[in-house]
Order: sequence, then structure tokens, then C-alpha cells
Amino acid sequence: MTRIYAAMAEELLVASRRDGSWRIERRLLGSSPQSVVADPSRPEVVYCGTFDQGLWRSMDAGGSWEHIGEDAFRDPVTAVAVSTVERVGEYGVVYAGTELSAVYRSEDGGESWRELGGLRELPSAPEWSFPPRPETHHVRWISTDPNSPGRVFVAIEAGALIRSLDGGETWEDRTPDGPRDTHTLATHKDAPGRLYSAAGDGLMSPGRGYAQSDDAGTNWRRISEGLRHHYLVGLAVDPGDPETVVVSAASSPWEAYNIRAAESTIYRKTAGEPWREVRMGLPDVEGRTVAVLAANQDEPGVFYALTNKGLYRSPDAGLSWERLGLSLYDHYQRPTGLAVVEGG
Repeated sequence: MTRIYAAMAEELLVASRRDGSWRIERRLLGSSPQSVVADPSRPEVVYCGTFDQGLWRSMDAGGSWEHIGEDAFRDPVTAVAVSTVERVGEYGVVYAGTELSAVYRSEDGGESWRELGGLRELPSAPEWSFPPRPETHHVRWISTDPNSPGRVFVAIEAGALIRSLDGGETWEDRTPDGPRDTHTLATHKDAPGRLYSAAGDGLMSPGRGYAQSDDAGTNWRRISEGLRHHYLVGLAVDPGDPETVVVSAASSPWEAYNIRAAESTIYRKTAGEPWREVRMGLPDVEGRTVAVLAANQDEPGVFYALTNKGLYRSPDAGLSWERLGLSLYDHYQRPTGLAVVEGG
């Protein structure tokens, strides 16, 4: 059974498909969900970080939710990740990030948490600032390495992409050529050491929106041929092919997020080819806020795109898209997170 967790500006939507039809349930209303993720080896265990109500966990594939980490999280929870290779007992190790920027670690399924210190002591920290709220900054994304236990990457919005090689005990600061405003970060089990970054860096320097590293973030190269929009937000990599990537893009944050001026699109790239804009099956770019993208590890060659116009699926690795036959919401909402899993 496929389950889809769609984080929207005002609620979390849980969709499950049975006998060819979709069932939608609304959860965590009014919490402002920011990030949703399932434990890779226990897909019924799902975590959702929210801006207004901390961190939540479901043990039954989204049917019910419980508030966890009340003693740890007094700030908005802006990012959550579960390691595919770090496990303690029956749970994958969970990492959660907050605003102000801090990272926490749990080894017991979210029952207890420990702050991983040292982030705000890094040399670049005084420069971190989130433009809409310049007095603050936050953890935008956390990715764990599927080939190296304890290697963790954290994107700070805005200012740095940092890493830890020891499960968060110590941190290494941004590199000189690394992205400064990563919105989505990805790794791939079939490409050891590779990092994919969709960032807002191209807003000030066109051509720098997409960055890729093949040595776990030590060195970076920019791949921009074919990109006409340079403010990148969403990113997903084909589970069956580390060379096939899709990104969502706009010309500016205003066009990416503001419904009154929204205009965004999706690009696709595969080995040996430039980026190509993809529109087949997708809604008009005008009025479309920037999409959140995801891949299901059990569906090679398949991508999902969550937009304010609906949820779309690509069965051919991003070449064309089809709208899923479900009503996600009865008024416009901005998407903030997406997870697609099998089972649970």
C-alpha cells in the first residue's frame, strides 16, 4: 500500500490507496507542518516537525499522532530526518532541527532527545540570517548519508551547509565553494559521497542554484546549463538512477511562494544532458507556487510533486506527469513537505 504524507501550510494530509481509490485524512490542523518523514525500516513510524506545535510522532502510519519532545523543543521544529544506516534497537536514529538553528538526536524513537552542541559556535554562524526574519535563522534540511553511518549534513537557512562525521558530536563549517542557501538536500545509496543541493544561491548569482558534490561536501560544482530559473527549492533523485534529478524552480522567492505572484516550474536532468523544463501533465506555471518534490524508495523511476494545484506523479522519471485522483484541499495552501512510502 502506498501512503503519502503531504505537509501543507495549515495541516498534514495523510493519503492511502486501497482497491484503486484514495482515502484522505486531515491531521495536525493549525500546527503549520514544516517537515515529514517516515522511518525507512519501520514505515508505520512517522515524524512531523511543525512551526507552531513542536514535534509529532505517529506509530500507526498517520492514523493517530502524539506530541513528543516537549522538554527538548521550545522552538519551531523545521526539519526532521531518520537515518537509513544508524539504528539503535528497533528505531532508526532521528535528527531534528529548529529555529534558532540547533540539531537534536534521538536513539529511542523520539522518546528522549539530546541537543548536539557546537552549531552556533562555528565561524560562519554570525553571518546566518533568514531574510524574511533577519534576526533569526533555522535548520532548513537534514540529510543522513546512506553509505556512511554518522555522516550528517545540515542546511542552515540562510548561510551555510555544514556536516558532521560522527553523528553530530562535532561539526565542520561550510566550505568556500559550498552552497549558502540550500532549500533541499539529497543523497543516494548508489552514489557514495554524492550530495545534491537545490538552493537560492542563484538569486544573486545565476548559475549557482544547483550544486553537486562527489566527495561528501568537500568540493562542489555548479550545473546550470538549461536552467532559466535560478531560485531552486524542491529536489528529488530517482531511487533507481543517481544521474536523474528533478528540481522545482522560480525566478525569485516572491514568485516561488506568494500566491498573488506565483510562477514556478520543474526541470529534469539526466546523465549527459542539460536541464530541461518539464510541463507535460503539470498545471500552468502561472499561479503555481513552487512544488515540493519526493521519490519513493520502492518505486524506481517515479517522482511525486506536491503543488498548490494538487498532487502529481511521474511514472517515467520526470518526463511527464499525471494528477492523482484525490482532492487534497478545498482552498489554496502552500506545500511545505512530502513523504511517500510503501507499507505502514
